[in-house]
Amino acid sequence: VKTGMAVTGVVGLLKGGKPGPVVALRADMDALPVKEQVDLPFASKAKGMYLGKEVDVMHACGHDTHTAMLMATAEVLAGMKDQLPGSVKFIFQPAEESPATFEPDGEKIWGAKQMVKQGVMSNPKVDAVFGLHVSSSYPAGWIAWRPGPAMSAVDQFWIDVSGKQTHGARPWSGVDPIVASAQIITGIQSIVSRQANISLEPAVVTVGAINGGNRMNIIPDKVAMIGTIRTYDEGMKKDIHKRLATTAEHIAESSGAKAKVKVVELYNAVVNPPDLVARMGPTLERVAGPGNFGLQPKSSASEDFSFYQQEAPGMFFYLGVTPKDKDPNTAPNNHSPLFYADESALIYGVRALSNMAVDYMLASGS
Repeated sequence: VKTGMAVTGVVGLLKGGKPGPVVALRADMDALPVKEQVDLPFASKAKGMYLGKEVDVMHACGHDTHTAMLMATAEVLAGMKDQLPGSVKFIFQPAEESPATFEPDGEKIWGAKQMVKQGVMSNPKVDAVFGLHVSSSYPAGWIAWRPGPAMSAVDQFWIDVSGKQTHGARPWSGVDPIVASAQIITGIQSIVSRQANISLEPAVVTVGAINGGNRMNIIPDKVAMIGTIRTYDEGMKKDIHKRLATTAEHIAESSGAKAKVKVVELYNAVVNPPDLVARMGPTLERVAGPGNFGLQPKSSASEDFSFYQQEAPGMFFYLGVTPKDKDPNTAPNNHSPLFYADESALIYGVRALSNMAVDYMLASGS
């Protein structure tokens, strides 16, 4: 067992009694700055620090269930280690929901990226990696997956628009960055709707915040906006990056302002290799049982599991946790203060992870 990876991460290595491949199983552990509102005896009363402030925290995304399932999987596989034709790494990862500071220079990076940087996928080298996420979109025990792009990449962008401050009664004496910014926001929506080839893959460009000015009668000299880009195709992602900068800069220039664009890649898309999915799909079908599994629609959410997939073939799937007497279409979703995971589903997650590890090893030796 190795502790201290990505500060609070833990990695366990179980060596089987027979030679074979190394399979990694991953669970994220972090909570969210949300006050839990479910009427349960174990509802969170914990507090934590977020952005320099003390806040209520809860496992609103179910990462506590991921940790519990991986712990149980470790217990199951440890009980049969002499029969295992290979080894298993159990990765308990922090900082999936938001980046954390790991480096002396204060750089904030994601937990998976930091654990990869610290060698979690080597010594011994991982041959395949598997992970899951609970979802309120499916009934308890339902398992869903898809080959190819399954979850989108996400990048963050900043656009700073500079103008010339003036009195609101004399706009001709200055350069209005607010008007320029409004035109930029409208203009960048045409990148996806009119310029990107969405017959290949969908994409989304969103401006999530805009800030500029302090008074009703002063046209400010600067406006700042931030947003996200979500894509499934690497080529499309790079193209949107270029078009975003070109669009913002040219629109700003047309009104006498200037725009500075910065884009930072956060997660790559989660892409499940079709050959690995074909190999492991029957395992998940067997675990879920007839009529209890299906194809996962593409998700526009993102996951840093993709960092592991850059190092080894990896497969990510969903486990339903909505009580079977509730409608998944109306159940509180992940990140809601009312999110609730039906614990009867967890055994399916343990069986899935355990069987995937064993079946992969057995197939590799055949």
